[in-house]
Amino acid sequence: MKILATGGAGFIASHVVDALVEKGHEVAVVDNLYCGYLQNINPKATFHQLDIGDPKIQDLVADFKPEVVIHHAAQMDVRKSVSDPMFDATTNVIGSLNLLEACRKNGVRKFMFSSTGGAIYGEQDYFPADEEHPLRPLSPYGITKLCLEKYLFYYKEVFGLEHVILRYGNIYGPRQNPHGEAGVIAIFIKKIVAGEQPIINGAGTQTRDYTFVGDVVQANLLALDYKKSGIFNVGTGIETDVNRLFAVINNALGNPAKEVHAESKAGEQQRSVLSTKKIQSELGWKQKMSLEEGLQITVDWFKSQQ
Repeated sequence: MKILATGGAGFIASHVVDALVEKGHEVAVVDNLYCGYLQNINPKATFHQLDIGDPKIQDLVADFKPEVVIHHAAQMDVRKSVSDPMFDATTNVIGSLNLLEACRKNGVRKFMFSSTGGAIYGEQDYFPADEEHPLRPLSPYGITKLCLEKYLFYYKEVFGLEHVILRYGNIYGPRQNPHGEAGVIAIFIKKIVAGEQPIINGAGTQTRDYTFVGDVVQANLLALDYKKSGIFNVGTGIETDVNRLFAVINNALGNPAKEVHAESKAGEQQRSVLSTKKIQSELGWKQKMSLEEGLQITVDWFKSQQ
């Protein structure tokens, strides 16, 4: 199968591309290298250094003629979206629409979209949140992800473009970018390995659904074979607070760091956890990696990069 993967030099998408190549698919990767790395790109994939908002995307899709587009390219920093919502929307909405238009014009049959399972629900009414939970994003990032979900509904109803939307929890694993504000696991590990002091914002009782990247890859492979359109959470159904996260990471590194807290960040979501009953029943997916095992793999990878 011919598959176009956006963001394929980045953390999650590069793992997905590796699995697609291993399955024998012909993969073209699009990435502007804003936060991706050349070394992440599978050598058997064709690489195009291109922004999804570039008009040349139209020519690329026309020439490559993919059957499926797997779309991970995004501005993915929640705090960046708050400080610069115009930049966030330009990438996540306008850029994605440029890609969708290329799909519409060139007969792409399926569009797979990496959405967010935390930011899109906002402060939850119940725990864990299923796919029917009210959608009340509290950041421009969450709003842009919801906007694309609505556009995908439109493109299916009007143009027949099938879609699978995967609402991710907080994904972690090898290749995660430790720079900037996104990815607390990568930030903690990088600082501890470098002998620096990681900082926990606030009391550290805020929770997230931390999901290993390998489990996310399996969700993408199963979604690729799904014959209908649908929306699925990808998570663990387990809440983990930041204090426990720090303790597990610190323990995996031999406990060299102290637990240090600073002021909480304004507007930070307090609890987030996802129900995965739907993806288990409809796609046959299940979580395989425990937090302790996944964090050990991630710690070992970061140590190998030193």
